[in-house]
Amino acid sequence: MRVFFFCLIGIWTLTGCRTVPDESTWQRFEYVDPEMGVDFHLKFYAPNQAAAEHVARLAYKRVEELNAIFSDYSPSSELNHLSAKPHGKPVPVSSDLFNIIQRSQRLARGTDGAFDITAGPSVRLWRQSRKRGQMPAADSLASSSQCVGYQKLQLDLRDRTVTLLSAGMQLDLGGIAKGFAVDEAMRILKQNGIRRAFVAASGDMLTSGPPIGSEGWRVEIRAVDEFGNIYPRTLHLKHQALSTSGDTEQFVEINGRRYSHIVDPRTGIGLTNRIAVTVVAASSTVADSRATAISVLGIKKGMDYANSKKFQVLILTMSNKKHRLLKSLQWKLW
Repeated sequence: MRVFFFCLIGIWTLTGCRTVPDESTWQRFEYVDPEMGVDFHLKFYAPNQAAAEHVARLAYKRVEELNAIFSDYSPSSELNHLSAKPHGKPVPVSSDLFNIIQRSQRLARGTDGAFDITAGPSVRLWRQSRKRGQMPAADSLASSSQCVGYQKLQLDLRDRTVTLLSAGMQLDLGGIAKGFAVDEAMRILKQNGIRRAFVAASGDMLTSGPPIGSEGWRVEIRAVDEFGNIYPRTLHLKHQALSTSGDTEQFVEINGRRYSHIVDPRTGIGLTNRIAVTVVAASSTVADSRATAISVLGIKKGMDYANSKKFQVLILTMSNKKHRLLKSLQWKLW
């Protein structure tokens, strides 16, 4: 009996627990906790409350570990310690930080810098401008842009080191870190025997098996009807990630013009193209970062990129109160 209970608590990975559990009597549990500056949601099926709470604690602990590594707000984070190191010298980093930087660099090269984690100086400058409601000074923009460029970041896979090649560089993982954390939270759930789950951090979400008795986890995204009106469309997801990026919630108006919280690394200014991008992928890391990249690329280049890489993307345009919905060739959800 003790062995059976031990398995229920979430250690089904042990070789002694080979029996597939009967999930028909499992209960649905939901948790929400503030992590990484947003509400971090866990929804999953577990045999009992004790098992659910145990697994939820493990998942949130992993997210907290990642935040301590990736945060650009915390002075003590590993990311900020790396940025503070003298330029030109290789710095050993944790496997988590190296992994996310490596994946970021791959996307930066593929998008010609539309996605660029070296944009930290420009991101910080734009945050200050949003708070003040004023455009950054031209000399400040020029100064911050000199520190930006994914080519100025060098990785050594063998020694697992990162080298910042220019003075004043500051890394920012805002376009990928939450997606990475969502993936890791789901990995912890699966590792502990949870096979029907939904994990979400703001606009980044990931699903595994569907809820009991349902075709998938219910998600609403914005769509456009034949008259150009926006309405909520319901999707049912399973074994998929979905991320939405855009300026619908975080923006500022300066001198009558609307600017997004998403900064174009190539200009140092918040986006003005008024689009919302939804990407469906196998992992939240991929969906999150691609949604950010396409937001920066814009409608035509973003859709061309999605079609060339053959992944699902939905672009909602909102210019002059006329709404359009554009789908990549691979879009399959409707």
